[in-house]
Amino acid sequence: MSDSKTKKRKGFNFNHWGYFFIAPFFIVFVVFSLIPLISTFVNSLFENYRIGLTTVGPKFIGLANFKAVFSSDILRYIKNTFFIWMAGFIPQIIVSLVLSVWFTSIELRLKAQQFFKTVIYLPNLIMASAFAMLFFTLFSDNGPVNSILLRVGLVEESQRFLSSAGWTRGLIATMNFLMWYGNTTILLMAGIMGIDETIYEAAKIDGANPLQVFFRITMPMLMPIFVYVLITSLIGGIQMFDVPQILTNGEGNPNRTSMTLIMYLNKHLTNKNYGMAGAVSVITFALTSVFSFTVYSMTMKKYKDMTGGKR
Repeated sequence: MSDSKTKKRKGFNFNHWGYFFIAPFFIVFVVFSLIPLISTFVNSLFENYRIGLTTVGPKFIGLANFKAVFSSDILRYIKNTFFIWMAGFIPQIIVSLVLSVWFTSIELRLKAQQFFKTVIYLPNLIMASAFAMLFFTLFSDNGPVNSILLRVGLVEESQRFLSSAGWTRGLIATMNFLMWYGNTTILLMAGIMGIDETIYEAAKIDGANPLQVFFRITMPMLMPIFVYVLITSLIGGIQMFDVPQILTNGEGNPNRTSMTLIMYLNKHLTNKNYGMAGAVSVITFALTSVFSFTVYSMTMKKYKDMTGGKR
């Protein structure tokens, strides 16, 4: 009896338990990601909308929704989205690079680093909707900013910040910068801290100055993290919605100069036009995929060139 039990135990295979542990991920992915994705593609090929209490469709119309989308102002909204994203991302990456180098520098040895790290990360913890409401209140026609400018005498009458395309775009970009530069700084710091310190020591012995160390050592070694930050920021920029939606009351004012791609998508969803919304979603997915792949290919090629082809 004991020999038979021993054989059974030796013959027991635990490999199938791996499928049990990874099953939850695939179940959640299929239910909450794959099925909605397929449904979006299917809806984009159908006429399906509601007028009052009357529902029209679903009726298969092929690529008609895509033709209707491209005949609209979607290209303008794409330009708005990328312009606002770039206006916030460029200062974000510059400031984050400077701060990450300062905080990880052994020579500077900045005091109260933990305090400053906490302060710069705090805006990331604030909800975007709350941030947008705060800026909407501050820069409204009768808000605190106008009150201060009038009392100081810098202006003679209240400025209509939210009626200016430049100011509105600038405020959206500023909010995105304030919300995300802390998170970017932490990621870049993690990348810099992973670089072997002996490389820096060898560079100093060879007489390299700080700028040479940064561009010849830090940036090439930091490129994988930099690519990750760039691509995730690009994806987040294309999906920009909550801040401009609240700041402009969903209209993209003035004259739709701050209307983003997802705000345009939300318009169709609000109007119950699921066919057009599906087409805009597919276009957004395609843009995200193409730009992400392009950025990844270009930056990784640069990374290989900087590191001599070694990954």
